[in-house]
Amino acid sequence: MMKWALVTGTTVGIGASFCDLLAKNGYNIVSVSRDRKKMEENAVELRAKYGVEVEVLVADLSGIEAIRQVESRCLMTSKPIEVLVNNAAFGINDSFDISPIAVQEDMVQVMITAPMILTHAVLNGMKQRKKGYIINVSSVASVMVGSTYCAAKSWLSIFSESLSRDLLKYGINVHASCVGFTRTEFHQRMGQDVSWVPNMFWLDSDRVANDAWKAVQKGIPYQIPAAQYKLLIAIHHYAPRFLVRIYAKIALKFLGR
Repeated sequence: MMKWALVTGTTVGIGASFCDLLAKNGYNIVSVSRDRKKMEENAVELRAKYGVEVEVLVADLSGIEAIRQVESRCLMTSKPIEVLVNNAAFGINDSFDISPIAVQEDMVQVMITAPMILTHAVLNGMKQRKKGYIINVSSVASVMVGSTYCAAKSWLSIFSESLSRDLLKYGINVHASCVGFTRTEFHQRMGQDVSWVPNMFWLDSDRVANDAWKAVQKGIPYQIPAAQYKLLIAIHHYAPRFLVRIYAKIALKFLGR
């Protein structure tokens, strides 16, 4: 039977790297994003490079109807999803109090509702096959004191670790990759100037995908894929909360909310 992987947020960056990596490992790809043109271009390259099938599924995951559309593909038994990568996300370059509530609601849909529904949709099939991989792309922001973005990433990390514990007995490995600054269009799209960020803090999207793929295969539920960010998260875990709040107030001016 042909193997299928579904990846969200695939046009550039980490999502595109996951598509390339999984295709290289023999998986046919279901590519989910809003940009049909870019996905089609990427699909042509993947088909030519690896000889795999690529389905392009245009979906704006801020809308529940689009999420349900992708859910239907996850439930398809004739082409079962063996690898799910919940990568889609976006940032808001405004504080919660001045950001339109509709944008905040969209963020919750993309970063919480969509991963929850899609993950639930693939589980029965994975349990029956006694094998499956789920990768959730989280963030170092998940430990910061911020509003919706940080809270959503925190939810995703905890959700992943909980599922990893509960589903391991079924042969299903769940992993949260807690990434930092990565060379993508993420910050550009939210109108954020990140020119000040030192080179040492930038991660390569191919490396992020590769590290996460290795980790999920080993059954590692949570990983920070860079030493500099391991230090950052350790400081947040062990520092007094008042210092964490002060640091976050400064850092989130640059990292987005």
